[in-house]
Amino acid sequence: MPDVHKLILATEKSILILIAGFTVLAVGQEMLLMLQGGGVKLTDLLLLFIYAEVLGMIAAFYRSREIPITITIFIAITALCRLIILQGKGISTVDLVYESGAVLLLAASAVAIQWRSNLAARIAKPGDD
Repeated sequence: MPDVHKLILATEKSILILIAGFTVLAVGQEMLLMLQGGGVKLTDLLLLFIYAEVLGMIAAFYRSREIPITITIFIAITALCRLIILQGKGISTVDLVYESGAVLLLAASAVAIQWRSNLAARIAKPGDD
């Protein structure tokens, strides 16, 4: 069975390398589109920020062998904000409330996770107050 585990880990690393490569390629394509269009919109910047967060998530995985859940939450928040901006003034009020509520829930969960991590760290080192 150890050979299967090694195969799965190698596959995982290969997929992450491919994701990183495709993310860098997507950044290049997006920048080329911005240059050809002659301008940069907020939605373009948010998309680039999502790409940067994906690369940060891959880097965090290689640094600590785990992906911090807060990074994926930040990606989701950024994607929802980009969606709200892309929909513009044509968005219905109900959709806007739902989408902004989702952003609020994601932000609250990120705060709760960070608070829990800080609390766990303080409990692990009780004499450092």
